[in-house]
Amino acid sequence: EVQLVESGGGLVQPGGSLRLSCAASGFTFSTYAMSWVRQAPGKGLEWVSAIAAWGITTSYADSVKGRFTISRDNAKNTLYLQMNSLKPEDTGVYYCAAKGWVIKLPARETYDYWGQGTQVTVSS
Repeated sequence: EVQLVESGGGLVQPGGSLRLSCAASGFTFSTYAMSWVRQAPGKGLEWVSAIAAWGITTSYADSVKGRFTISRDNAKNTLYLQMNSLKPEDTGVYYCAAKGWVIKLPARETYDYWGQGTQVTVSS
């Protein structure tokens, strides 16, 4: 059974940091590009960041560039998102998603696998 399990979300003050993790199982993690996609309250899905299968190439949405860092540990089948200088507009549910190649799209149906999400709330 394929599983993507996100963790690390929570409540943080503006300017704070969080590190999200996504534990993968049931498929060959090292052969898949991975993405983070988020959904703010009452809004649609937004693609946030992507990393190629072996981590050589990374991409970021303009809204998070310079503040977020995506990484992966293929030995641990885990994807990460380090989020610094958090803003209230970063609030939302963060999903990790897998695809055979890097894509920069938010729609769930474009990915092969999709996690259940972790809530991030940035508020004072």
